[in-house]
Amino acid sequence: MVENSQEQKQEQQPERSLSEHFGSSEPSQHPSRWNACWEEEYTPWDRGGPSMALADLLPFLPPANTLGSQKKPLTALVPGCGRGHDVLLLSSFGFDTVGLDVSERAMAEARKNAESIELDEVYPLKGEVQSRGTYKFLVGDFFGQDWVTESGVDGGKFDLIFDYTFGCALPPSARPAWAQRYKDLLAPNARLVCLEFPSTKSPEEPGPPWAMNPHTYVAHLGHPGEEVVTDEHGGVLKDKVEPPREDGLMRLLHTKPPRTHAAGYKDGQVVDCISIWCHTAAA
Repeated sequence: MVENSQEQKQEQQPERSLSEHFGSSEPSQHPSRWNACWEEEYTPWDRGGPSMALADLLPFLPPANTLGSQKKPLTALVPGCGRGHDVLLLSSFGFDTVGLDVSERAMAEARKNAESIELDEVYPLKGEVQSRGTYKFLVGDFFGQDWVTESGVDGGKFDLIFDYTFGCALPPSARPAWAQRYKDLLAPNARLVCLEFPSTKSPEEPGPPWAMNPHTYVAHLGHPGEEVVTDEHGGVLKDKVEPPREDGLMRLLHTKPPRTHAAGYKDGQVVDCISIWCHTAAA
């Protein structure tokens, strides 16, 4: 298991929970609460580097701009990107990548992080990728349209979307809209990659992060925009999960990655899962 300095730094901070910071605030107040965390330099979700699970998976997905390819580079999106570690990782694989966050301060930190990364060459080009993809950091509401227009991505459809500590940062009531938004943002043959976290947390525990076990993803992504059957805490009832709709998203892969962030381990074992999704019609 690999731990990095940012995770160690967060562990050294005085104990404080995000759920206490958010309390009983309304979802409309959440953007200002996230920004306050950045202003106070309290970012326990930041891992200090890119996702090792994503880095290990990407070589098995189609490369974005391989040597001799005449095709346009593929596009990628990382919502809730924070300091942009995974944005820079995807760029190193050749994806033209958009990092999105609701916090102005977070995007300032991401741009600063990108400058230091370029100087230190922490993210060398991967595999047969001939040139680094572009990257852009945008401030905006995931459910809004302004940032999509600003991204310049053709048709507002992305070839790859990566979700890590984003779905779980949204209150359970937002999950139908979260799933619908992914469906709308995915290009016809695109892939959604989810590093599922926190997969072992109980729905009874307050968030953020709210519990996101594997069948929660299946229930919502398979039925974008629908209310699914949950308990009184918003936890999805596993025995009530339905097969995906014809116009929903289908899970192509579900596995435990060989390595992940320190937060994804329990008793020395990986508890994070990684999943790949596509439009059901494209499966």
